[in-house]
Amino acid sequence: MDYTQTQYLNYILGAGAILLQVASVVAVLILFFGPKRNFILEFVNRHFLWLGFLIAFSASFFSLVYSEIVGYVPCSLCWYARIFMYPMTLLFGTALYFNDRSVARYAWPLLVGGMLVALYHNFNYYFADTSNLPCDASGISCYQQLVSIYGGYMSAPMMSLSSLIGILAILLVVHFYKKGEN
Repeated sequence: MDYTQTQYLNYILGAGAILLQVASVVAVLILFFGPKRNFILEFVNRHFLWLGFLIAFSASFFSLVYSEIVGYVPCSLCWYARIFMYPMTLLFGTALYFNDRSVARYAWPLLVGGMLVALYHNFNYYFADTSNLPCDASGISCYQQLVSIYGGYMSAPMMSLSSLIGILAILLVVHFYKKGEN
């Protein structure tokens, strides 16, 4: 891929990640502070297997696009985030095939592990002193800011965190939505 195509990809995926963040926040706010019956929550609850699969698949697929096609070699923290995201694609895909809603229970450990890695990665990416970073810019590193768009807000670590936030919102809706109707 040439530079222009890579920039288009960055902007499209960055916009998608921002939309996913906004949709996740809206869904969680409606879940906890909105009306008990809501078409958005009904949609998420009814289609959470598809939504979880699409988010996990997209995150996994585009992380491979960046590393294998664009040529951005992932840093060690990016690899740890992938370790937690790739199995979620298989979990949600298998659950979708068998229409198994209990997958929500099995996705939590992967989600929590991925969130811890992604939060640590984002904190270091945006706020840490560059001399103390776990994967510095002397080798393979996200800190080279190969993906930095929308005023520096959207980066590869933020895209990873966004996909995990999206799955978190879906699982929160699945866990709490029906309980609020009783």
